Amino acid sequence: MKKKNVGSTFDSWLREEGIYEEVSENAIKRVIARQIASAMSEKGITKAEMARRMNTSRASLDRLLNPENGAITLSTLHKAAIVVGRGIRLELI
Repeated sequence: MKKKNVGSTFDSWLREEGIYEEVSENAIKRVIARQIASAMSEKGITKAEMARRMNTSRASLDRLLNPENGAITLSTLHKAAIVVGRGIRLELI
């Protein structure tokens, strides 16, 4: 006999706590930052070269690639994605 799940989903719990949007945004930023770092590695782009292409400092690039840094904007991540030949597509579901 299969048991049904009892209780709410994790998403609904986050909504109940009032933190769904913040948690979702940070998760998206982390995934994009990791994908950018992976693309840099695949293409052999060093951090110094990436910073030069983005017209920014190496320290700023380190902050961008740090998955713990939630202060990075999606706009900045988009700029970095373009530099490594990728794009960002966000879907509202």
